[in-house]
Amino acid sequence: MISRRNVLIAGVALPFVHGRALAQTPACGKQTARQTTGPFFKPDSPKRNSLREKEDGKDLLIVSGLVLSNTCKPVANALLDFWHADEFGEYDNRGFHYRGHQFTDAQGRWRLETIVPAEYPGRARHIHVNLQAPGKRILTTQLYFPKSFGHHDDGLYRPDLELKMAARDAGRFDFVVDA
Repeated sequence: MISRRNVLIAGVALPFVHGRALAQTPACGKQTARQTTGPFFKPDSPKRNSLREKEDGKDLLIVSGLVLSNTCKPVANALLDFWHADEFGEYDNRGFHYRGHQFTDAQGRWRLETIVPAEYPGRARHIHVNLQAPGKRILTTQLYFPKSFGHHDDGLYRPDLELKMAARDAGRFDFVVDA
């Protein structure tokens, strides 16, 4: 039933507060899928929320989301370590270009500024992530871009790990971990 407090969007009633639709509650029962680390992980990445370089002339990409427990509680102080290829499909194995880590805030929120990584042979565009809730095991996974960003002939690609893109420069992903 549609009321003044709810509106039907894509078959789901969303509550309204002060004229703004509230975000849907993420599904928290199923943990985020694990994937391979790949050959390009480097430990000891710098702590930073922006992986952009001063000389970057590339388009800005902002990816954000939540880290939640199986019971939908925010996971504060979870470690997120990100790395991805540059605009040519190359990884920096000597330095830390497009590599860095951060921690979630008290509400389990995280936000990353970077660029859209390039495709390279056999791989769809993706961002690698190591995620660790305090005192728990590391979850290694990869976040993928929608088909509009390029090919999906990648044997590792999983639709459940696809970023929800609000625009070409803004994506979202909510992780669910054992916390």
